[in-house]
Amino acid sequence: MASLHPLYNTNTIFCVVSILFFSLASSLQQHLDIDNSEGQKSELFPEILRDEAVGRLNELGQVTDAQGYLERTFLSHASVRAGKLISKWMEDAGLTTWVDSLGNVHGRVGGLNPSSKALLIGSHLDTVIDAGKFDGSLGIVSALSALKVLHKNGRLEKLRRPVEVIAFSDEEGVRFQSTFLGSGAIAGILPVSSLHIRDKSDVTVQDALKDKSIETNEDALLRLKYDPESVFAYIEIHIEQGPVLESVGLPLGVVKGIAGQTRLKVTVKGSQGHAGTVPMSMRQDPMPAAAELIVLLESLCRYPENFISYSGQCDASVVESLKGSLVCTVGEISSWPSASNVIPGQVTFTVDIRAMDDLGRVAIIYELSNRMYQVCDRRSVSCLVEPKHDANAVICDTGLSSQLKSAAYAAVKKMAGEDVGDVPVLMSGAGHDAMAMSHLTKVGMLFVRCRGGISHSPEEHVLDDDVWAAGLAILSYLETQM
Repeated sequence: MASLHPLYNTNTIFCVVSILFFSLASSLQQHLDIDNSEGQKSELFPEILRDEAVGRLNELGQVTDAQGYLERTFLSHASVRAGKLISKWMEDAGLTTWVDSLGNVHGRVGGLNPSSKALLIGSHLDTVIDAGKFDGSLGIVSALSALKVLHKNGRLEKLRRPVEVIAFSDEEGVRFQSTFLGSGAIAGILPVSSLHIRDKSDVTVQDALKDKSIETNEDALLRLKYDPESVFAYIEIHIEQGPVLESVGLPLGVVKGIAGQTRLKVTVKGSQGHAGTVPMSMRQDPMPAAAELIVLLESLCRYPENFISYSGQCDASVVESLKGSLVCTVGEISSWPSASNVIPGQVTFTVDIRAMDDLGRVAIIYELSNRMYQVCDRRSVSCLVEPKHDANAVICDTGLSSQLKSAAYAAVKKMAGEDVGDVPVLMSGAGHDAMAMSHLTKVGMLFVRCRGGISHSPEEHVLDDDVWAAGLAILSYLETQM
């Protein structure tokens, strides 16, 4: 038998074969990795949960009553257009839609058991003046995107309970200075007298509804309330409106609770007169009185420990809680007749007070009111402090929060391809429709990271991938309901 050439001995042949084998194996593994990557990506549904969702948020952000900025208040022309757009997206997700007698837009799927208790998912379609495009809208769009994924995959009807998405007509309370008109009606906490509240144009809520061909009377308003026995839970996805998630570098957080809030209207009346002829010593000017009241509010809220005594129910722990969570704002001020050469006869301003501790918030309002009346007496003007809105703090359901936390964790892990740590648990200083809905059923919330924590501003911004994460988290939660 002929011998091998020295260049092709047994060891050499073994090495060549080994190289070829490992090269082939590496190529095969690389091919498999590509297939797995593409398969994993398709399971994340970016074309619906991110691309389409972001497009819809941008589209809603253009639906406005104002020129050059976003403004969409209760039952305005833009609000009605936004509702029709949302209704179309609900139908696209396979939902049956309707608009109720307070302008809330509903979309519902019955699932396997249409008579079972329903899961409600919602947020608001109205905005503040000069708003950002994510507040409220993100929760509606993300929920519809998740349901659309199930619809496209033929799984929507496999939900074991009905799921209903509600786009509430009013949460911000801009037009009628009364928050939660939409969700309050569903929860059954909206008084029938709300139909007769007037806006700055002297139009009542009932008039505004009639103008949009919605006939509502007191009986119809009462019928809007959902039966608590027909509801399983309410969940809401919302931008954080704070900086915590951005600071920890994570897109989602679960909400533990929502601060209580009170809104007041303060009216200060004095003597109207000529700016050039009334001596300073003889004036009863409500403007400097109002200024002193506003500075008093700021001092009280910055340093509550200097104003509240440790007695009765307001102990040291309550005051300590206030120091960490109490915030107070004067967001609107007006005078009459509002002329540069006239001492005003009346000054009106709003007060917004929020705190995690309800007892502390009540103590602050009591102390503020007493001191305001003292200031007005000293300045020989009259003042009236009127409550316009009051909502106790809300603690989210622990079981529901745990499920939402797991869903958020699963979504973020899928997107990152690795474990990125625990999902943060946050408190909310902002009010949400979940506050009203907590009177109807258990509630849970997820927060979505927003740049700089900025909200109620055109600078409000959410990353496209964070919109994606929100939709994927809702989808993950809905999959537990199958």
